[in-house]
Amino acid sequence: MAEPIDRTSFYPVMLDLSGRRCLVVGGGVVAARKARSLLESGAIVTVLTPALSSEMESLVPSLQALKRKPYEAGDVSGYRLVVTATGTPAVDRMVYDDAESHGIWVNSSDDPAHSSFILPAVFRDGDVTVSVSTGGLSPALAVWLRDRIEASSGSELGTLAQVLGEARHQLRQRGVAISSVDWRGLLDGPLPALVEAGELDRAVDIIDEAAGL
Repeated sequence: MAEPIDRTSFYPVMLDLSGRRCLVVGGGVVAARKARSLLESGAIVTVLTPALSSEMESLVPSLQALKRKPYEAGDVSGYRLVVTATGTPAVDRMVYDDAESHGIWVNSSDDPAHSSFILPAVFRDGDVTVSVSTGGLSPALAVWLRDRIEASSGSELGTLAQVLGEARHQLRQRGVAISSVDWRGLLDGPLPALVEAGELDRAVDIIDEAAGL
């Protein structure tokens, strides 16, 4: 077996991009996917590209700005985060070098060596986000793992998170120590199934019983 590849150990983090200016360089299908994800996260998105795919065209009304031109040095200035997905390695590397020189976080699509952050495979359900990364070694494996986790997690995860969050808030209001509740035991028990079945009142009762109320 070959020696393991010496690679960066990435630091997992969830970014709050709401109201923050982000730049997407590229107008193709991949760039459109990146732009859509940023928009869904509340980012203020500018797209810079000389040509648009139909996928990117559909996002134009949601963009802060569309700059229809080739990338030039300095175009990253003023942004908090940059994603480049032009499909032209020389351009993507120029964007990366430029962003690095400006101290801006940058992702080059499918090129971890020229990225200061990489993007995991993600699925969302309400406030629940599950992400899987292979450190850029195999996006296909990350997607496969994400899909298996999603399939085995049941439905209504977002609702379950809301129920648990509200329960934690109510317990604090009543002066009950959150640490006194066996949350893992509740989740390994009937709680997820009750939420999935829509029996939210019963789910709240079980949490109260676990808290000794």
